[in-house]
Amino acid sequence: MIFNTLAYFLLFLIPAALLFRLLPPGARPWMCTLFGALFFVYFSLTESGGAVGAACLAIFAWEALCSRLYRPGSWVCLLGVVQSIFFLAVFKYWNFFTGLAFGSRETNPLYWEGAFLPLGISFFTFEFIHYAVDRYRDKTRTGSLGEYMAFILFFPTMVAGPIKRYQDFLPKLEAPSTDWRTDWERGTTRILCGLAKKFVIADTLTAMTVHLNQTDLAVAHRAILPVWLLAYGMQIYFDFSAYSDIAIGSTRLFGIKVPENFDWPYLCTNIAEFWRHWHISLSKWLTDYVYIPLGGSRRAPVLVYANLMTTMLVSGIWHGAGTNFVVWGLWHGALLALHRLWSRWRGPREGAPSFAGQALSWALTFVMVNLGWAFFCMDLPTARFFFRRLFLG
Repeated sequence: MIFNTLAYFLLFLIPAALLFRLLPPGARPWMCTLFGALFFVYFSLTESGGAVGAACLAIFAWEALCSRLYRPGSWVCLLGVVQSIFFLAVFKYWNFFTGLAFGSRETNPLYWEGAFLPLGISFFTFEFIHYAVDRYRDKTRTGSLGEYMAFILFFPTMVAGPIKRYQDFLPKLEAPSTDWRTDWERGTTRILCGLAKKFVIADTLTAMTVHLNQTDLAVAHRAILPVWLLAYGMQIYFDFSAYSDIAIGSTRLFGIKVPENFDWPYLCTNIAEFWRHWHISLSKWLTDYVYIPLGGSRRAPVLVYANLMTTMLVSGIWHGAGTNFVVWGLWHGALLALHRLWSRWRGPREGAPSFAGQALSWALTFVMVNLGWAFFCMDLPTARFFFRRLFLG
Protein backbone atom coordinates (compact mmCIF):
# COMPACT_ATOMS: atom_id res chain seq x y z
CA MET A 1 0.00 0.00 0.00
CA ILE A 2 1.71 3.16 -1.23
CA PHE A 3 -0.54 5.42 0.84
CA ASN A 4 0.84 4.13 4.13
CA THR A 5 4.47 5.06 3.40
CA LEU A 6 6.26 8.12 4.69
CA ALA A 7 7.56 8.66 1.15
CA TYR A 8 4.04 9.27 -0.10
CA PHE A 9 3.37 11.99 2.46
CA LEU A 10 6.81 13.58 2.81
CA LEU A 11 8.12 13.40 -0.75
CA PHE A 12 4.92 13.85 -2.70
CA LEU A 13 1.64 14.78 -1.03
CA ILE A 14 2.65 17.58 1.34
CA PRO A 15 5.19 19.30 -0.98
CA ALA A 16 2.87 19.02 -4.00
CA ALA A 17 -0.20 20.29 -2.14
CA LEU A 18 1.72 23.27 -0.74
CA LEU A 19 3.29 24.15 -4.09
CA PHE A 20 -0.06 23.85 -5.83
CA ARG A 21 -1.48 26.47 -3.48
CA LEU A 22 1.48 28.83 -3.85
CA LEU A 23 2.10 28.70 -7.61
CA PRO A 24 0.21 30.87 -10.11
CA PRO A 25 -2.70 29.14 -11.90
CA GLY A 26 -0.83 28.71 -15.17
CA ALA A 27 1.95 26.71 -13.49
CA ARG A 28 -0.27 24.36 -11.51
CA PRO A 29 -1.02 21.82 -14.27
CA TRP A 30 2.66 21.39 -15.03
CA MET A 31 3.49 21.05 -11.35
CA CYS A 32 0.88 18.27 -11.06
CA THR A 33 2.39 16.67 -14.15
CA LEU A 34 5.91 16.80 -12.73
CA PHE A 35 4.95 15.37 -9.34
CA GLY A 36 2.79 12.72 -11.00
CA ALA A 37 5.66 11.63 -13.23
CA LEU A 38 8.08 11.51 -10.29
CA PHE A 39 5.51 9.60 -8.24
CA PHE A 40 5.04 7.03 -11.01
CA VAL A 41 8.79 6.54 -11.48
CA TYR A 42 9.63 6.42 -7.76
CA PHE A 43 7.00 3.89 -6.77
CA SER A 44 7.54 1.83 -9.92
CA LEU A 45 11.20 1.51 -8.95
CA THR A 46 10.51 0.78 -5.28
CA GLU A 47 7.20 -1.08 -5.29
CA SER A 48 6.44 -2.63 -8.69
CA GLY A 49 7.92 -3.13 -12.14
CA GLY A 50 11.38 -1.78 -11.41
CA ALA A 51 13.17 0.17 -14.12
CA VAL A 52 11.02 -1.41 -16.85
CA GLY A 53 7.89 -0.40 -14.96
CA ALA A 54 9.18 3.15 -14.56
CA ALA A 55 9.74 3.29 -18.32
CA CYS A 56 6.00 2.80 -18.73
CA LEU A 57 5.74 6.52 -18.03
CA ALA A 58 6.10 6.65 -21.82
CA ILE A 59 2.51 5.36 -22.03
CA PHE A 60 1.31 8.60 -20.46
CA ALA A 61 3.40 10.70 -22.82
CA TRP A 62 2.11 8.79 -25.85
CA GLU A 63 -1.51 9.03 -24.71
CA ALA A 64 -1.14 12.76 -24.04
CA LEU A 65 0.20 13.32 -27.57
CA CYS A 66 -2.59 11.23 -29.09
CA SER A 67 -5.18 13.17 -27.09
CA ARG A 68 -4.24 16.33 -28.98
CA LEU A 69 -5.68 14.69 -32.11
CA TYR A 70 -9.04 13.73 -30.61
CA ARG A 71 -11.95 15.52 -32.25
CA PRO A 72 -15.73 14.98 -32.09
CA GLY A 73 -16.68 12.10 -34.37
CA SER A 74 -13.04 11.39 -35.32
CA TRP A 75 -11.77 7.86 -35.90
CA VAL A 76 -8.65 8.86 -33.95
CA CYS A 77 -10.77 8.78 -30.77
CA LEU A 78 -11.68 5.17 -31.52
CA LEU A 79 -8.01 4.40 -32.12
CA GLY A 80 -7.30 5.91 -28.69
CA VAL A 81 -9.80 3.52 -27.10
CA VAL A 82 -8.28 0.54 -28.91
CA GLN A 83 -4.72 1.39 -27.93
CA SER A 84 -5.75 1.90 -24.28
CA ILE A 85 -7.39 -1.53 -24.22
CA PHE A 86 -4.33 -2.97 -25.95
CA PHE A 87 -1.97 -1.64 -23.25
CA LEU A 88 -4.20 -3.08 -20.52
CA ALA A 89 -4.57 -6.43 -22.29
CA VAL A 90 -0.82 -6.86 -22.81
CA PHE A 91 0.30 -5.96 -19.32
CA LYS A 92 -2.56 -7.40 -17.26
CA TYR A 93 -3.98 -10.27 -19.31
CA TRP A 94 -1.25 -11.57 -21.63
CA ASN A 95 -0.47 -14.71 -19.63
CA PHE A 96 -4.14 -15.24 -18.76
CA PHE A 97 -5.41 -15.16 -22.35
CA THR A 98 -2.46 -17.05 -23.85
CA GLY A 99 -2.87 -19.57 -21.04
CA LEU A 100 -6.49 -20.14 -22.05
CA ALA A 101 -5.27 -20.85 -25.58
CA PHE A 102 -2.13 -22.90 -24.88
CA GLY A 103 -2.57 -24.28 -21.38
CA SER A 104 -0.31 -24.07 -18.37
CA ARG A 105 2.89 -22.10 -18.02
CA GLU A 106 4.96 -25.12 -19.04
CA THR A 107 3.05 -25.68 -22.28
CA ASN A 108 2.47 -22.04 -23.19
CA PRO A 109 5.03 -20.94 -25.81
CA LEU A 110 3.91 -17.30 -25.40
CA TYR A 111 4.24 -17.19 -21.62
CA TRP A 112 5.70 -13.86 -20.48
CA GLU A 113 8.16 -14.77 -17.73
CA GLY A 114 8.81 -11.22 -16.57
CA ALA A 115 5.21 -9.99 -16.70
CA PHE A 116 4.42 -7.02 -14.44
CA LEU A 117 1.68 -4.45 -13.96
CA PRO A 118 2.52 -0.79 -14.54
CA LEU A 119 1.52 1.22 -11.50
CA GLY A 120 -2.21 2.03 -11.55
CA ILE A 121 -2.81 0.75 -15.09
CA SER A 122 -6.36 -0.44 -14.40
CA PHE A 123 -7.41 3.03 -13.26
CA PHE A 124 -5.54 5.25 -15.70
CA THR A 125 -6.67 3.08 -18.63
CA PHE A 126 -10.31 3.81 -17.80
CA GLU A 127 -9.53 7.53 -17.63
CA PHE A 128 -7.81 7.32 -21.04
CA ILE A 129 -10.86 5.61 -22.50
CA HIS A 130 -13.29 8.05 -20.90
CA TYR A 131 -11.52 11.06 -22.41
CA ALA A 132 -11.33 9.52 -25.91
CA VAL A 133 -15.00 8.52 -25.88
CA ASP A 134 -16.21 11.84 -24.50
CA ARG A 135 -14.16 13.78 -27.06
CA TYR A 136 -15.74 11.59 -29.75
CA ARG A 137 -19.19 12.43 -28.34
CA ASP A 138 -18.19 16.10 -27.94
CA LYS A 139 -19.04 15.92 -24.24
CA THR A 140 -15.80 17.50 -23.03
CA ARG A 141 -13.42 20.13 -24.32
CA THR A 142 -9.85 19.37 -25.37
CA GLY A 143 -8.06 21.45 -22.76
CA SER A 144 -4.38 22.27 -22.99
CA LEU A 145 -1.63 19.65 -23.03
CA GLY A 146 -0.62 20.61 -19.50
CA GLU A 147 -4.18 20.30 -18.22
CA TYR A 148 -4.61 16.87 -19.77
CA MET A 149 -1.24 15.70 -18.43
CA ALA A 150 -2.26 16.93 -14.97
CA PHE A 151 -5.52 14.99 -15.28
CA ILE A 152 -3.91 11.65 -16.16
CA LEU A 153 -0.92 12.09 -13.82
CA PHE A 154 -2.77 13.44 -10.78
CA PHE A 155 -1.03 11.06 -8.39
CA PRO A 156 -3.50 10.89 -5.44
CA THR A 157 -6.00 9.08 -7.68
CA MET A 158 -3.54 7.24 -9.92
CA VAL A 159 -3.19 3.99 -7.97
CA ALA A 160 -6.67 3.18 -6.65
CA GLY A 161 -9.01 5.85 -7.97
CA PRO A 162 -11.61 7.21 -7.66
CA ILE A 163 -11.93 7.23 -11.46
CA LYS A 164 -12.17 10.88 -12.51
CA ARG A 165 -13.93 12.56 -15.45
CA TYR A 166 -12.03 15.27 -17.33
CA GLN A 167 -15.01 17.62 -17.59
CA ASP A 168 -15.43 17.47 -13.80
CA PHE A 169 -11.74 17.67 -12.93
CA LEU A 170 -10.70 20.53 -15.22
CA PRO A 171 -12.83 23.30 -13.62
CA LYS A 172 -11.50 22.28 -10.20
CA LEU A 173 -7.93 22.37 -11.51
CA GLU A 174 -8.53 25.82 -12.96
CA ALA A 175 -10.33 27.22 -9.90
CA PRO A 176 -9.55 25.15 -6.78
CA SER A 177 -10.98 26.01 -3.40
CA THR A 178 -9.16 28.86 -1.67
CA ASP A 179 -10.30 27.92 1.83
CA TRP A 180 -6.95 26.48 2.96
CA ARG A 181 -7.98 25.89 6.57
CA THR A 182 -11.18 23.97 5.85
CA ASP A 183 -9.58 21.95 3.05
CA TRP A 184 -6.59 20.91 5.14
CA GLU A 185 -8.68 20.14 8.22
CA ARG A 186 -11.14 17.98 6.30
CA GLY A 187 -8.51 16.47 4.05
CA THR A 188 -6.29 15.50 6.98
CA THR A 189 -9.27 14.08 8.89
CA ARG A 190 -10.26 11.99 5.88
CA ILE A 191 -6.70 10.70 5.50
CA LEU A 192 -6.51 9.76 9.19
CA CYS A 193 -9.86 7.96 8.95
CA GLY A 194 -8.53 5.99 5.99
CA LEU A 195 -5.35 5.04 7.80
CA ALA A 196 -7.39 3.94 10.83
CA LYS A 197 -9.63 1.78 8.63
CA LYS A 198 -6.58 0.22 7.03
CA PHE A 199 -4.44 -0.48 10.11
CA VAL A 200 -7.03 -0.97 12.85
CA ILE A 201 -9.71 -2.92 10.98
CA ALA A 202 -8.60 -4.24 7.57
CA ASP A 203 -5.15 -5.43 8.64
CA THR A 204 -6.57 -6.98 11.83
CA LEU A 205 -9.04 -9.04 9.79
CA THR A 206 -6.11 -10.55 7.88
CA ALA A 207 -5.66 -12.91 10.83
CA MET A 208 -8.86 -14.65 9.68
CA THR A 209 -8.79 -14.15 5.93
CA VAL A 210 -5.34 -15.70 5.65
CA HIS A 211 -7.03 -19.07 6.26
CA LEU A 212 -8.98 -18.99 2.99
CA ASN A 213 -6.79 -21.64 1.37
CA GLN A 214 -7.42 -25.34 0.72
CA THR A 215 -5.12 -26.57 3.47
CA ASP A 216 -6.82 -24.60 6.25
CA LEU A 217 -10.30 -25.05 4.78
CA ALA A 218 -9.85 -28.82 4.81
CA VAL A 219 -9.16 -29.05 8.55
CA ALA A 220 -11.29 -26.17 9.87
CA HIS A 221 -14.57 -26.67 11.66
CA ARG A 222 -17.42 -26.13 9.23
CA ALA A 223 -18.95 -23.39 11.36
CA ILE A 224 -15.87 -21.17 11.04
CA LEU A 225 -15.95 -21.07 7.24
CA PRO A 226 -18.68 -18.40 6.87
CA VAL A 227 -16.92 -16.35 9.56
CA TRP A 228 -13.71 -16.34 7.51
CA LEU A 229 -15.58 -15.38 4.35
CA LEU A 230 -17.49 -12.64 6.17
CA ALA A 231 -14.16 -11.39 7.52
CA TYR A 232 -12.95 -11.11 3.93
CA GLY A 233 -16.07 -9.18 2.95
CA MET A 234 -15.38 -6.74 5.76
CA GLN A 235 -11.66 -6.61 5.03
CA ILE A 236 -12.04 -5.74 1.34
CA TYR A 237 -14.56 -3.02 2.18
CA PHE A 238 -12.43 -1.39 4.86
CA ASP A 239 -9.24 -1.86 2.86
CA PHE A 240 -10.56 -0.37 -0.39
CA SER A 241 -12.63 2.35 1.24
CA ALA A 242 -9.50 3.24 3.23
CA TYR A 243 -7.60 3.78 -0.03
CA SER A 244 -10.46 5.93 -1.29
CA ASP A 245 -10.57 7.96 1.91
CA ILE A 246 -6.84 8.68 1.72
CA ALA A 247 -7.05 9.55 -1.98
CA ILE A 248 -10.07 11.84 -1.48
CA GLY A 249 -8.48 13.44 1.56
CA SER A 250 -5.24 13.94 -0.37
CA THR A 251 -6.98 15.74 -3.22
CA ARG A 252 -8.75 17.97 -0.71
CA LEU A 253 -5.34 19.32 0.36
CA PHE A 254 -5.03 20.70 -3.18
CA GLY A 255 -8.45 22.31 -2.89
CA ILE A 256 -9.82 19.76 -5.36
CA LYS A 257 -12.75 17.43 -4.76
CA VAL A 258 -12.97 14.11 -6.60
CA PRO A 259 -15.94 11.68 -6.67
CA GLU A 260 -16.85 9.60 -3.64
CA ASN A 261 -16.35 5.86 -4.00
CA PHE A 262 -18.31 4.24 -1.16
CA ASP A 263 -21.59 5.10 0.56
CA TRP A 264 -22.43 2.42 3.14
CA PRO A 265 -22.90 -0.34 0.54
CA TYR A 266 -23.49 -3.12 3.06
CA LEU A 267 -26.65 -1.39 4.27
CA CYS A 268 -28.31 -1.64 0.85
CA THR A 269 -31.46 -3.72 0.42
CA ASN A 270 -30.98 -4.92 -3.16
CA ILE A 271 -28.08 -5.67 -5.47
CA ALA A 272 -28.75 -2.74 -7.84
CA GLU A 273 -28.64 -0.36 -4.90
CA PHE A 274 -25.47 -2.07 -3.68
CA TRP A 275 -23.70 -1.27 -6.95
CA ARG A 276 -24.82 2.35 -6.71
CA HIS A 277 -23.01 2.53 -3.36
CA TRP A 278 -19.99 0.23 -3.90
CA HIS A 279 -17.01 1.55 -5.91
CA ILE A 280 -19.28 4.29 -7.20
CA SER A 281 -16.86 5.78 -9.73
CA LEU A 282 -16.37 2.36 -11.36
CA SER A 283 -20.09 1.61 -11.38
CA LYS A 284 -20.83 4.92 -13.10
CA TRP A 285 -18.00 4.34 -15.58
CA LEU A 286 -19.32 0.89 -16.49
CA THR A 287 -22.83 2.29 -16.86
CA ASP A 288 -21.74 5.12 -19.16
CA TYR A 289 -19.13 3.33 -21.26
CA VAL A 290 -20.31 -0.30 -21.37
CA TYR A 291 -23.96 -0.75 -20.31
CA ILE A 292 -25.53 2.23 -22.11
CA PRO A 293 -23.55 1.73 -25.38
CA LEU A 294 -24.80 -1.88 -25.39
CA GLY A 295 -28.35 -0.54 -25.30
CA GLY A 296 -28.82 -0.31 -21.55
CA SER A 297 -32.40 -0.71 -20.42
CA ARG A 298 -33.91 0.39 -23.73
CA ARG A 299 -33.81 -3.06 -25.30
CA ALA A 300 -36.06 -6.10 -25.01
CA PRO A 301 -35.92 -7.68 -21.53
CA VAL A 302 -33.73 -10.60 -22.59
CA LEU A 303 -31.21 -8.18 -24.14
CA VAL A 304 -31.26 -6.03 -21.01
CA TYR A 305 -30.32 -9.10 -18.96
CA ALA A 306 -27.55 -9.86 -21.45
CA ASN A 307 -26.31 -6.26 -21.17
CA LEU A 308 -26.18 -6.58 -17.39
CA MET A 309 -24.25 -9.85 -17.63
CA THR A 310 -21.81 -8.39 -20.15
CA THR A 311 -21.23 -5.25 -18.11
CA MET A 312 -20.49 -7.20 -14.94
CA LEU A 313 -18.30 -9.61 -16.90
CA VAL A 314 -16.20 -6.59 -17.91
CA SER A 315 -16.13 -5.57 -14.25
CA GLY A 316 -14.93 -9.01 -13.21
CA ILE A 317 -12.17 -9.15 -15.82
CA TRP A 318 -11.11 -5.59 -14.97
CA HIS A 319 -10.60 -6.59 -11.35
CA GLY A 320 -8.18 -9.40 -12.12
CA ALA A 321 -6.75 -11.83 -14.64
CA GLY A 322 -8.25 -15.15 -13.63
CA THR A 323 -11.26 -17.35 -14.24
CA ASN A 324 -12.37 -16.71 -10.66
CA PHE A 325 -12.82 -13.01 -11.49
CA VAL A 326 -14.82 -13.96 -14.57
CA VAL A 327 -17.14 -16.04 -12.37
CA TRP A 328 -17.35 -13.25 -9.79
CA GLY A 329 -18.42 -10.81 -12.51
CA LEU A 330 -21.00 -13.25 -13.88
CA TRP A 331 -22.26 -13.88 -10.34
CA HIS A 332 -23.06 -10.19 -9.92
CA GLY A 333 -24.44 -9.97 -13.45
CA ALA A 334 -26.81 -12.83 -12.65
CA LEU A 335 -27.85 -11.18 -9.37
CA LEU A 336 -28.59 -7.91 -11.17
CA ALA A 337 -30.54 -9.71 -13.89
CA LEU A 338 -32.55 -11.67 -11.31
CA HIS A 339 -33.29 -8.51 -9.38
CA ARG A 340 -34.49 -6.77 -12.52
CA LEU A 341 -36.62 -9.80 -13.45
CA TRP A 342 -38.13 -9.87 -9.96
CA SER A 343 -38.84 -6.12 -10.00
CA ARG A 344 -40.50 -6.43 -13.41
CA TRP A 345 -42.62 -9.38 -12.32
CA ARG A 346 -43.60 -7.76 -9.01
CA GLY A 347 -44.43 -4.38 -10.55
CA PRO A 348 -44.69 -1.10 -8.65
CA ARG A 349 -45.85 -1.29 -5.04
CA GLU A 350 -47.86 1.34 -3.25
CA GLY A 351 -46.90 2.63 0.16
CA ALA A 352 -43.69 2.30 2.13
CA PRO A 353 -42.13 -1.17 2.35
CA SER A 354 -42.58 -3.01 5.63
CA PHE A 355 -39.73 -3.29 8.12
CA ALA A 356 -39.78 -7.09 7.81
CA GLY A 357 -39.60 -6.89 4.03
CA GLN A 358 -36.72 -4.43 4.15
CA ALA A 359 -34.87 -6.57 6.70
CA LEU A 360 -35.31 -9.68 4.57
CA SER A 361 -34.15 -7.82 1.43
CA TRP A 362 -31.10 -6.51 3.26
CA ALA A 363 -30.20 -9.94 4.64
CA LEU A 364 -30.53 -11.60 1.23
CA THR A 365 -28.42 -8.91 -0.47
CA PHE A 366 -25.78 -9.04 2.25
CA VAL A 367 -25.50 -12.84 2.09
CA MET A 368 -25.35 -13.03 -1.71
CA VAL A 369 -22.72 -10.31 -1.97
CA ASN A 370 -20.56 -11.98 0.66
CA LEU A 371 -20.94 -15.43 -0.87
CA GLY A 372 -19.70 -13.90 -4.10
CA TRP A 373 -16.47 -12.80 -2.42
CA ALA A 374 -15.44 -16.47 -2.39
CA PHE A 375 -14.87 -16.22 -6.15
CA PHE A 376 -12.95 -12.98 -5.69
CA CYS A 377 -10.47 -14.05 -3.03
CA MET A 378 -9.91 -17.69 -4.03
CA ASP A 379 -9.12 -19.43 -7.28
CA LEU A 380 -11.93 -21.56 -8.69
CA PRO A 381 -10.78 -24.95 -7.33
CA THR A 382 -10.43 -23.46 -3.84
CA ALA A 383 -13.79 -21.67 -4.10
CA ARG A 384 -15.50 -24.90 -5.17
CA PHE A 385 -13.86 -26.70 -2.25
CA PHE A 386 -15.02 -23.93 0.10
CA PHE A 387 -18.66 -24.23 -1.00
CA ARG A 388 -18.53 -28.03 -0.90
CA ARG A 389 -17.33 -27.93 2.68
CA LEU A 390 -19.73 -25.13 3.64
CA PHE A 391 -22.89 -26.76 2.28
CA LEU A 392 -22.07 -30.47 2.20
CA GLY A 393 -19.74 -30.80 5.14
